[in-house]
Amino acid sequence: MLIDWLAAVFSHPNPLGALIIAGKTAVIYVFLLVGLRLLGKRELGQMTVYDLVLIVVLANSVQNAMVGNDTTLVGGIVSACTLLLLNRFFTALLVANPRFEHFAAGEPVLLVRDGNMLRENMRKEGITPDLVMAALREHGIGGINEVQMAVLEVDGTISVVPKQATVYRTRHHFRALRVT
Repeated sequence: MLIDWLAAVFSHPNPLGALIIAGKTAVIYVFLLVGLRLLGKRELGQMTVYDLVLIVVLANSVQNAMVGNDTTLVGGIVSACTLLLLNRFFTALLVANPRFEHFAAGEPVLLVRDGNMLRENMRKEGITPDLVMAALREHGIGGINEVQMAVLEVDGTISVVPKQATVYRTRHHFRALRVT
């Protein structure tokens, strides 16, 4: 009985099946990266209940496409390892190639300049005036007329600079800390 249980838990796809799982997983990963990039930055930093439902449903819908009928533990591990390795590869590519980073992550977008909402930029990014006002409140700013600029960052967050603040230019923003 124990041997049957262990055999069921640790059964695995044949090597060709594992390669097929890895290939399908890679295609789904790239497809979702492109699709989420096309949705815009708001989807990343300003997640709503609808966005959470979208992510859960997407995960469920692509799961079968990645592993097919394979329900083995090893098949799931192959798929998970493929996702982790692809994520590591794309992270390294972003760090090494500024052009790819610009393509994949985009650029910050100005939403408010000198107390005026830039509605065309907001429309392109799917940002409503209510979202901008919520970001202002989060930064302790009571009204739009107190804002020098508000920027939708590449990670989906909104940075706000009050009119009385001094803006300092910095070099490149570091996204990760490397521990050696």
